[in-house]
Amino acid sequence: MTQSTETGKTSGLRFKERNPLLALILERLGLSAILLLAVSVLIFCGVEALPGDFATTYLGQSATPQAVANIRADLGLDRPLFTRYFDWLGGALQGDFGTSWASRNSVSEQIGNRLGNSLFLAFCAAAISIPLAILLGMVAVHYRNRFADRLINVVSLAAISLPEFFIGYLLILLFAVNLGVATFPATVHEGMSITQRLSAIALPTATLVLIVLAYMMRMTRAAILSVMSSAYMETAELKGVGAFRAIIKHAAPNAIAPIVNVVALNLAYLVVGVVVVEVVFVYPGMGQYMVDAVTVRDMPVVQACGLIFAAVYILLNMLADIIAIVANPRLRHPR
Repeated sequence: MTQSTETGKTSGLRFKERNPLLALILERLGLSAILLLAVSVLIFCGVEALPGDFATTYLGQSATPQAVANIRADLGLDRPLFTRYFDWLGGALQGDFGTSWASRNSVSEQIGNRLGNSLFLAFCAAAISIPLAILLGMVAVHYRNRFADRLINVVSLAAISLPEFFIGYLLILLFAVNLGVATFPATVHEGMSITQRLSAIALPTATLVLIVLAYMMRMTRAAILSVMSSAYMETAELKGVGAFRAIIKHAAPNAIAPIVNVVALNLAYLVVGVVVVEVVFVYPGMGQYMVDAVTVRDMPVVQACGLIFAAVYILLNMLADIIAIVANPRLRHPR
């Protein structure tokens, strides 16, 4: 037994030495799977620990104990906690999140429509904020300690300081109420053209862009500044390479790891953290769906939304780690 264990350790070390890049990627994949499993336990147990009871909420305060017991038996709430968790996890792994207690419809089908709306909103916000943040970060570096750099920093600090709901209500007041050039609420439905959808989500998209743009821009600026004093940057300047061209061609690619990390974190926020924005703009996405479910204590919906949000967050962070690993030349070209 000891000999086989030592043999396994030796072969594992040899694999890491020969394939350090692949070994680190596999390690990140394994850690992400374990983390998601742990999060699923926390979500299920946390929802179960919430005060109150769906049967009582559904039937009202005048419900008889027998009626409450019948509802609980019908929903399977009288079974042991571990049994219900493994049944729920097994169904979730197959894409089946059960049936909504409130509407009696398939949770998976309802989430399919809502998730598509949230991803569309997040994609539009990311398509604007990511390139704009990187560009503004490079502009701030090029004009560092000058007027343009200070203006960008002041505006970004102001955007970071304001909460999402305040920015959202401010945009509604300005563009929807006073100017009348934007749509509120941000209602989308099947059959709308892409132009109509983009018009409907203009305000929530602008809110999300203002929220995440400042973080990504400041991190881009800091990451590029950290490599500006490197020897290869001095060599590029001595060769007569223009300052902005040197930033784009030499500094930005070598600062890709921290930039990718902050972009991935903000992408995760765009999908996971849209709850407040969707509620403010009455947008039919995952966030609004989960808030409605919490209101009526529809636990299968709350658990499914929580697990999907956690999976998206973990997946994007894992991708950021893998990209940072692949971008490391020491791992791509081991000696």
